[in-house]
Amino acid sequence: MRRQDETRTGLVRRARKIDRVLAVTYPDAKAELDFDNSYQCLVVTVLSAQTTDKRVNAVRPTLFAAYPDARAMAAADRTVLEGIIGPLGFFRAKTDSLLRLSAALVEEYGGEVPASLDALVKLPGVGRKTANVVLGNAFGLPGITVDTHFGRLSRRLGFTDETDPVKVEHAVGALFEKRDWTMLSHHLIWHGRRCCHAKKPACGACVVAKLCPSFGEGPTDPEVAAKLLRDEGPN
Repeated sequence: MRRQDETRTGLVRRARKIDRVLAVTYPDAKAELDFDNSYQCLVVTVLSAQTTDKRVNAVRPTLFAAYPDARAMAAADRTVLEGIIGPLGFFRAKTDSLLRLSAALVEEYGGEVPASLDALVKLPGVGRKTANVVLGNAFGLPGITVDTHFGRLSRRLGFTDETDPVKVEHAVGALFEKRDWTMLSHHLIWHGRRCCHAKKPACGACVVAKLCPSFGEGPTDPEVAAKLLRDEGPN
């Protein structure tokens, strides 16, 4: 919900101030999925769909001990792979995705993960959100990750009214320097997981409440709101 009387310049200034405040609030903000290299980053991000980062992190050591690279994963025994990722849910579909993805990496890129958005989104099971996670966190290239938290906060904070993830990405990206895109994603996602919840945002305990046009969607009493805060993302 954008402020009706806000100019484009005012919006840019307010958006960047919000990001600066969130940067101070969450100095340790980063991807909450564990990975050691670009291949692991790609795989765990694919696996994180419809489950929690904590669950993915729990199966990660066993998964990569058995299949340390794309060649090993492409040759995996389906039953064994399903057993490893079974706790994540939708394990049959996710097994299909990992086998197809790994095979494509081997066939098209010699087992390496390409460092380009266009190449990544052509891989089986890799959408724009996943591609931007890999670009920003594994390769250090600017990317905006529009997950449910980022999209929700972008609208609540009045950055955009768009609901389509690609349109959100472009609209919000235009408000910030490209070099800030990856950390902006972390800041909004961390804030969404810890404070600006979907059903009941902790408005009265929010560090950017004075800059938010949606203030009041959740409890505004500081003591009540403080009880809604989380120290970490959802388990």
